[in-house]
Amino acid sequence: MFTGRIGELGAVEQIEGDVLRVRAPKSASRVHDGGSACVNGVRLTVRPVDDVLEAVLSAETRRRSTFDTLGAGDAVNVETPLQVGDPLDGHLVQGYVDAVGKVIRIDDEGGSRRIWLRPPQRLLDRLLAKSPIALDGVSVTIAEVLRDRISVVLLPMTRSVTTLGGLEAGDRVNLELDLVGRLVEKAPPSAVGKALPQLPWAGRVDGRAGVEKVLRQLAAGGGVIVWDPETEGEGDVIFAGTRLRPESFTFLLTQVCGFPAVPCAPEVLRRLEIAQMPGEGDRQGTAWSIPVDLSAGTGTGVSAAERAATVRKLADPNATAGDFLRPGHVFPLAARPGLLAERSGHTEATVALCVAAGLPPVGVCCEVMNPDGTMAGSADLEVAALRWGMPMVDLADLKAWL
Repeated sequence: MFTGRIGELGAVEQIEGDVLRVRAPKSASRVHDGGSACVNGVRLTVRPVDDVLEAVLSAETRRRSTFDTLGAGDAVNVETPLQVGDPLDGHLVQGYVDAVGKVIRIDDEGGSRRIWLRPPQRLLDRLLAKSPIALDGVSVTIAEVLRDRISVVLLPMTRSVTTLGGLEAGDRVNLELDLVGRLVEKAPPSAVGKALPQLPWAGRVDGRAGVEKVLRQLAAGGGVIVWDPETEGEGDVIFAGTRLRPESFTFLLTQVCGFPAVPCAPEVLRRLEIAQMPGEGDRQGTAWSIPVDLSAGTGTGVSAAERAATVRKLADPNATAGDFLRPGHVFPLAARPGLLAERSGHTEATVALCVAAGLPPVGVCCEVMNPDGTMAGSADLEVAALRWGMPMVDLADLKAWL
């Protein structure tokens, strides 16, 4: 069993006939003769020889994977199996390739990179947005599923420690579905209900691996929950501003039920000439700014679509002060320049998450309110995270790892 968190980048020393030799010192020290390793998403039975993993490739393995394109000197993603006591990071995969997809386009989006892939139709019909998938053995989150393609967003850290950073249009990649999703597909409808197959990895996460899951979800356009037990005693749902869609804003208004606000890096508000509101502010020192609407809008600015468009424009690096009317219905917040190192708040957490995900430093946060009007506590938030299919992380973990 594997998780899609790459242990190291190996280098192909030999791939001739049915023999594969990969130099991977860390992995070779963790496996024994006849043990397993996952190489570019393919489970192999290996023999460690000094710092090298040796494996015999079957014709079936070559036929069903991208191994036919590997050559000496190529970098490969290597992961060793889960052992007792290992953290369950990434998601669960087995190293059995479901299909090979083709990279058809790559879009640079600030610090992040969107990869467009065309998988076979038989696999495409089983894929869902905001659910996990393994690309060449690397755990990523599907951002969009369209008629004949999907997109995933690669974080800067993912590109730097895996082979995915070197992908180009025309490259082929091994694809594998998440094991939990695969098992749910096979369960009888009466046992699991119709909604469960759409659940990605969700619920409370922690540590560096948990923060990385949160970043992948955010970069893919999904929402995350950040719990702050110290300063506010509240949890907020957070979306990246540049990825915000009208349906996400509708969700905040109708399901989350708090007050949606738009944390921004201070330099964004200075560039857009959005001034701070007069007064001393609230008890937590939140820096409220003059509310705005998109000047190009044709309605009142209140609808979910108009507010989402206003947020996306705030996140647009090319936006100018003239793009906004003042006052309006979208409330920017100024984050402290030092972010979480300077203030432990949801405003700073929102901007810090966007920056770490390689996105513009503008997001949306909204407090989670219970149906009875009380603010959701930790237990309430965990239930909501599972119901909404979102990862939930403590503010302390963000401070430790961002």
